[in-house]
Amino acid sequence: MELGVVFPTNEMGTDPIAIRDYAQAAEDLGYTRLVAYDHVLGAHPERPEGGAWLGPYGRHVNPPYTHEHAFHEPFVLFGYLAGVTSSLEFMTGVLVLPQRQTALVAKQCAQIDILAGGGRLILGVGVGWNSVEFEALGESYGTRGRRMEEQIGLLRQLWSEPVITFEGDFDRVTKAGLNPLPEHPIPIWIGAMADVAVDRAGRLADGWHVPRAYRGDPDRIASEAQKFFGAARAAGRDPSTLGLSSNLHVVGLDPDEQLELAERAEAAGVTHLHISTMEQGYTPEQHISAVRDFAEQYGVGA
Repeated sequence: MELGVVFPTNEMGTDPIAIRDYAQAAEDLGYTRLVAYDHVLGAHPERPEGGAWLGPYGRHVNPPYTHEHAFHEPFVLFGYLAGVTSSLEFMTGVLVLPQRQTALVAKQCAQIDILAGGGRLILGVGVGWNSVEFEALGESYGTRGRRMEEQIGLLRQLWSEPVITFEGDFDRVTKAGLNPLPEHPIPIWIGAMADVAVDRAGRLADGWHVPRAYRGDPDRIASEAQKFFGAARAAGRDPSTLGLSSNLHVVGLDPDEQLELAERAEAAGVTHLHISTMEQGYTPEQHISAVRDFAEQYGVGA
């Protein structure tokens, strides 16, 4: 099982040096992957339609996230961090794909792959839950599941062929293509909770990213993973070729509890475990200290 870190986007601030130091510390400690969340907009708590920005995050923090909580744009973040690290992988965990233009996402991913080198990008995608963003970005919230299925196929075609023609329900490309194409395959993982979405991951994705709401619970992961693997087998795919990732929230747990959960996650089939130190209002230095403590306890990079 490989170990990564969850970039504490809400608590890192805007100092580029602190952000650089965090990524470099993670790489130096032996973590192999940095995962970043994605939101373009947050809603004001007093907005007339829908109230506060409630979603998966709001169930675990008090008060819920609002427009006052910072989210660094993941593709720009990865472009910056790729230049100050050498081998650290970058994963969106997850990018809200249906609210974005498919061809532009394909272009951005291809550029990160080329400039970062070494096949360092994993595109984790999901359908999202924040209708505010879809409205502002001019996309339909109600069709986001069907659109994402179509987008995954289009992304792979754009990354692999110099010129394509594509006619879908949501996107159209006529004799056009990316240049330059990515130099490495870009894996697409799906983050999902609903049964229909887990089924989608099994049919289409290179891996399933366990939702944040699972809180790294190994028993729940093991149970739900069977749905993912079952969907893969039903689609004629070999589950052993697919990845399974989860976040482990270590803050508030003693070292023995942290190690036990990590070991149980591996036993549950998790191939990539991402250490999260969020939700305690840490400074950037404290986040680095927390991931260092876990690395020393678990023997990351040993």
